[in-house]
Amino acid sequence: MLWIFATLIAAAAQTARNAMQSRLTSTLGTIGATQVRFLYGFPFALAFLAIVTVASGSAVPSANERFLMFTGAGAVAQIIGTALLLAAMRERSFSVATAFGKTEAVQVAVFGLVILGEELTWWRAAAIVIATAGVFLIAVKPGEKWNAAALRPALFGIASGGFYAIAAVGFRGGILALDDGAYFARATTTLVWSLGIQSLILGLWMSLFMRAALMKSLALWRQSLFAGFMGAFASQFWFLGFSLTSAANVRTLGLVEVLFAQAVSHRLFAQAATRRELGGMALVVAGVALLLTAA
Repeated sequence: MLWIFATLIAAAAQTARNAMQSRLTSTLGTIGATQVRFLYGFPFALAFLAIVTVASGSAVPSANERFLMFTGAGAVAQIIGTALLLAAMRERSFSVATAFGKTEAVQVAVFGLVILGEELTWWRAAAIVIATAGVFLIAVKPGEKWNAAALRPALFGIASGGFYAIAAVGFRGGILALDDGAYFARATTTLVWSLGIQSLILGLWMSLFMRAALMKSLALWRQSLFAGFMGAFASQFWFLGFSLTSAANVRTLGLVEVLFAQAVSHRLFAQAATRRELGGMALVVAGVALLLTAA
């Protein structure tokens, strides 16, 4: 049951990282704020791997073709998912954008079943549906006009959830593809490879097409460094969760991030919760409780 503790820590750390990235978006733009998570997170991932290998006395697991395929796909999907989530946050409140992104839970269950053949029981499916219904209750406002402009952030958030689902399944597949090493060594090795791939892709892209934003992120190194650390810290625990149970279990429990995001919105952004949002949060809690009971 260690995956439960790992996931809760990951969700809390990711909420903090999202808040930091959301603030950086106004200065660096969507892509600039996205690359902060990866470029500044990569050195911390290397440090985590060094700590894991020294503390356990084990060697770093060897990469293979199947591992690189899954991890590479997950890395690219996560870049796209992060950019879409930040784009949604620019047009809707922090908690609502996070809520739309959390449609990932349903999508990751489907992708995990199709790609990895991971079991999905009726109880777990019900838990995912209940928790996701709570997410929609938080996100969709009564009487709100859904014209083209209003639909755009919703589509950004849902698409973000889809790419995050692909990323979760890819990382879970990469961890499982490693032939040797304890679960924590395989998880941290996958984290290092994924952040390395992401840093390389975004670093090259920005140096060629968005050099000004790249220079700004380097100038704001203090804020960027802390956001990168929180991103790597959150990912470390997400990956530990993926190494211990199915991606669907981890991402469904991860819906508690919506509750954390609501708290952040209230405290940092002065965005108060309505009764409807509180009802949605209650459904999220109920779905998560059912998941843990079924697990």
